[in-house]
Amino acid sequence: MPNINMQQMMKQARKMQEQLASVQDNLAQTSVEASAGGGMVKVSVNGSMQLESITIDPDALDPEDVDMLQDMIIAAVNEGLRQVIEISNKQMGAITGGLNIPGLF
Repeated sequence: MPNINMQQMMKQARKMQEQLASVQDNLAQTSVEASAGGGMVKVSVNGSMQLESITIDPDALDPEDVDMLQDMIIAAVNEGLRQVIEISNKQMGAITGGLNIPGLF
């Protein structure tokens, strides 16, 4: 079994913690925009996975087809969240070297 330098390992762990904190701060300031229905519904989602805004084109307001509007909102929000997860995975992967560390994101 190779000789493990605990001091070196702890130093690397602290460095990784600092890098992860930096990425999390960066993600919190990140914002993505997504749309559905050909742009009739637009949303903005931040890196903390919080919905920041929804913009609905007045032409999408059809009282006879509320279900379609609801579906467009869901689709736009889900796309925004997917984009944030993708950005997060890329940034975290750069630090963890592609290791899947449970509980990070």
